[in-house]
Amino acid sequence: MASGKNVGEFSMKMITSTVVAGPAGSVINQVNFEGTASGFGTVHETANFIGGLKDGTFTVVGQAFLENGDGVSGIGHGTYESKGKHRWATANTWELSDGRRIGNIGEVRVLQNYRGAMSLPRAPVASPRS
Repeated sequence: MASGKNVGEFSMKMITSTVVAGPAGSVINQVNFEGTASGFGTVHETANFIGGLKDGTFTVVGQAFLENGDGVSGIGHGTYESKGKHRWATANTWELSDGRRIGNIGEVRVLQNYRGAMSLPRAPVASPRS
């Protein structure tokens, strides 16, 4: 996917992750990222990962806020593959609103912590809407 001449780098932070049911019993993990990319300035993206924890495909939609005040949007499609504990290698191709195509390779790492305690309820749990 991104096998041509290197044209820059990007650095994104995982902001939120929403897990929803997908078609045919699949799970979709929708992740929002924000960060910067060479030549693009500030970038906001939303990626939808579908598959398992080991590998799968994803689509990504993004908006770049250029230094000169202009903007560029794009849609990308790619694949991901586990590279160890909470790490996934990604490869995708972007179709940008200005007509360019750009390939990306990268690595997603889980950055958010979620801690708590687990227990079995002593009685049926009532719905919060009851």
